[in-house]
Amino acid sequence: MKTLYPEINPLTQDYLKVSDIHEIFFEECGTRGKQAVVFLHGGPGGGIQPNYRRYFDPENYHIILFDQRGCGQSKPFAEIKDNTTWDLVEDIEKLRKHLGINSWAVFGGSWGSTLALTYSQAHPKAVDALFLRGIFMLRQKEIDWFYQEGASKIFPDAWEKYLDPIPHEERGNLVEAFYKRLTSDDIEIRKSAAKAWSVWEASTSKLIQSRELMESFNGDEFADAFARIECHYFTNKGFFEDENQLLKNVDKIRDIPAIIVQGRYDVVCPMESAWELHKAWPEAKFKVIDDAGHSLSEEGITSALIEATDSFCRTQKI
Repeated sequence: MKTLYPEINPLTQDYLKVSDIHEIFFEECGTRGKQAVVFLHGGPGGGIQPNYRRYFDPENYHIILFDQRGCGQSKPFAEIKDNTTWDLVEDIEKLRKHLGINSWAVFGGSWGSTLALTYSQAHPKAVDALFLRGIFMLRQKEIDWFYQEGASKIFPDAWEKYLDPIPHEERGNLVEAFYKRLTSDDIEIRKSAAKAWSVWEASTSKLIQSRELMESFNGDEFADAFARIECHYFTNKGFFEDENQLLKNVDKIRDIPAIIVQGRYDVVCPMESAWELHKAWPEAKFKVIDDAGHSLSEEGITSALIEATDSFCRTQKI
């Protein structure tokens, strides 16, 4: 089993102004001049963590991580204005050009896989390889499964807490009801909804529930950006014209070396979506982890992804 590389410190940390109101925080790690890779975090609204640097051999990768608009250390915090999938796609391009990188590998899981697929289909010549995990394509059936009915039947205890801020008469459309509260001017209403939304995801992310993860998602600041931005994207259907566009545009990335890593018991992003992507894109390596859920940090998922990043930087194959 592959494990995380030792902790490393960034080479640089800085901000890039990407619009009239948004500045994104980014960092560079590893070795400049080696294979470049950009890490796309989850959410939307999740932000980067130090452990995310450790999925790549620092001697063989130039590792770039950044906080997407409105989250982490990016500014302004929790801002949903001018914050769409297409804004983020262009932010990635702006960052690549700012750093003088001709092309790079793209690593993303959950929402990060959505963004990685969207970016690579928009800019295929800029992408050397794709490392994808926990496939999410932001289709209505995926939203409904996790936020309306489906996962609720597997985690009914956690689901009760998720429902707490929403009165019975508004539970017919929970995403809409949460969005109303997450965009409220009342700080207490917003805080209550944000915590319920965020802890629900943390409660279901691992095969074995992690109390530590649930507590970390319960923090006021993290929950505010995570829930508010996520719900903003889901309310707007990812800003896609066609919810099946990521499947329909696979031809644009068919020849890019890629791996899809999927936990068999992923409740947040069920394996059906990864399977549908695999059937549309058999050229990509497909690896199911039979004893894992959704989280990037689960042992089998971590190992499969590091095996793939190691292979690519040494052989240009996955």
